[in-house]
Amino acid sequence: MVVHIVMFKFKEENKKANMIQAKQMLDNLMGTVPSLRSMDVGMNFCEEERAMDLSIITSFEGREGLDAYAVHPEHLKVVDFIKSVVEYSKVVDYERA
Repeated sequence: MVVHIVMFKFKEENKKANMIQAKQMLDNLMGTVPSLRSMDVGMNFCEEERAMDLSIITSFEGREGLDAYAVHPEHLKVVDFIKSVVEYSKVVDYERA
């Protein structure tokens, strides 16, 4: 099993609306991308300076599934939108038993 975690820091302009739209778009990938086994999308409520705004935790059967997700056309649409509204993101990918 491969776990893919991404955390996003959104730009201030239209921040709340963009976060809601990104969450909806990400949620819609479940059932659309065949290799995606699970997805949890969360909007942050912590107000610490180090906090990120939105995170996803996804899982795949293996690295091949993550690779297929990365290039899936519906995922790429979400990536294009998110890239236009975030300052930066951080990612962690790991294998678990």
